Amino acid sequence: MRPVYGTNSFYPKKSTIIERTNFNTSKAARMSQAFPQAVLAEKFVFVSGTPGLDVNTGKVVSDSFEDQTRQAFQNIQVILEEAGTTMSKVVKTTIFMVAGNDFSIINKVYGEFFPENPPARSTPQVMPFPAGILISVECIALH
Repeated sequence: MRPVYGTNSFYPKKSTIIERTNFNTSKAARMSQAFPQAVLAEKFVFVSGTPGLDVNTGKVVSDSFEDQTRQAFQNIQVILEEAGTTMSKVVKTTIFMVAGNDFSIINKVYGEFFPENPPARSTPQVMPFPAGILISVECIALH
């Protein structure tokens, strides 16, 4: 049996329009002017890939994977707080990393930002990023 849209709350009417707003803050480094730091849509905040860039210089904080990882999560924390939510409302992260053997560092920093009830996570290894970026993190949070 196929669902009939509009018959219950699980299947909304097809004509339902979801409001979405691009969101940026100057309090966190912005990767590119081509896309927003986040998109606010209904009850969710979708944070774009966020590297460990320093807000003042726009460059990576250091060559250290751990420093870049911590800064990436600090940047995400600022974006979420400025958007009106918190790290505790993150439901999913995707951590893109250049080197595939840095899980102990990721787990350590992840525990600092998510000490209880950590969100779901995927951690694919990717080709090198430009400008010395070793990691980029995106997430979905409840708003």
